[in-house]
Amino acid sequence: MNVGSDAIGAVASRKASSLREIVQSEVERMILDGDLAAGERLNEQKLASQLGVSRGPVREALRALERSGLVTGVVNLGVFVRQVGVEEAVEIYEMRGVVFGFACARLAEKITPGQEGTLAGLVGEMDAAIAAQDPSIYYKSNLRLHDMVMEFAGHGRAAAIYQSLIKESHLLRERSLQPLESMQASNCEHKVILAAIVSGDADAARTAAENHHFKGKRRWLNTLGAQHDRLLGPDSGGIGPGRQ
Repeated sequence: MNVGSDAIGAVASRKASSLREIVQSEVERMILDGDLAAGERLNEQKLASQLGVSRGPVREALRALERSGLVTGVVNLGVFVRQVGVEEAVEIYEMRGVVFGFACARLAEKITPGQEGTLAGLVGEMDAAIAAQDPSIYYKSNLRLHDMVMEFAGHGRAAAIYQSLIKESHLLRERSLQPLESMQASNCEHKVILAAIVSGDADAARTAAENHHFKGKRRWLNTLGAQHDRLLGPDSGGIGPGRQ
């Protein structure tokens, strides 16, 4: 059987694409897990050696990660793990609030008993983590709760945007949920959100979800010191119905 050059080229291209995706996934994991620190220069040859590939797939992976906002290319200097400034971090928190509020309002109109049970179970897991004073478990359950709300809301574009914002948030190495009182406050907000969703009140669910993220922004900024008080804003404890 003769195979045309176009077909051979397509297969080769697919193999290269798959390798790039594997490399991209692994480098992304290293960034999000903190193995590669914010501001660190990424050496193509070193990464290629670590991952057992040539420099080509690494170069393509870094280009894709730059498009996703996790790395930054600097002319004549190389590629670096992106550093997120405070002002930009505040914008990320605010946009997360808007997208999550939209999802909660959408979910309030169609939540099922099974979905309610799943979300309530995650809130319970966070209560248990608070009782055990285990911020690591709390953080994982917190991420899972937000992920499940986005999934249950059933809006693919909103979920994609939210996940992109979450990845950028990981670059902050958030500490806002570590103190016990912060975890307690955060989970109380989760309970308010869930109650509004279950009641079918879309407006209340949106407002509660947005307030949750704005209060999370305050908790995060409080870990940075008083010099960032100006970024909290006069109404940073939450937004009322008039700001929806």
